[in-house]
Amino acid sequence: MTPTKSQRTLVAYSSKNGSTAEIARLIGETLHEQHIDVEVAPVSDVPSIAAYDTVILGAGLYAGHWPGEAIRFVRHHRQALTEQEVWLFSSGPLDGSATERTIPAVPSVARIAAKLDAHGHVTFGGRLTDGTRGFIARRLRKQGKVGDFRDREQIRAWARDIASELTTVITQA
Repeated sequence: MTPTKSQRTLVAYSSKNGSTAEIARLIGETLHEQHIDVEVAPVSDVPSIAAYDTVILGAGLYAGHWPGEAIRFVRHHRQALTEQEVWLFSSGPLDGSATERTIPAVPSVARIAAKLDAHGHVTFGGRLTDGTRGFIARRLRKQGKVGDFRDREQIRAWARDIASELTTVITQA
């Protein structure tokens, strides 16, 4: 079913090494395939969210927390976010656990979800390559945690579920 009115969706993300950016782009592509008007952008490139009806916000987890720029984005846009449809995603586990079971939001992200009355949150697997920078990345590589643990079909299915919900809302309007 094709939406009957225009609804603009923003997929905003914070990504230190590109893995979460790739997830955000995949979400955007999937929404576009479902006839959702979507824009994908890093949080640092989004001065205003007033033009959007829906915001999907994601960030990588580092030591169990979203990066500061993602938190600042939420604080800066908090009022507008409470007036929009919001979904959240995190990326991070460096194993197959995110594909095998539902991983609840870490406490700090769960608080954000509650404050924004988000429709949902999902945790996707992460990616760590030999080229990933940082002290923690070096330690994780030494522990053998190198690999790509993102399940692209899981990501696409989640995006299709959002598109379905948005399409239902639009056609009922």
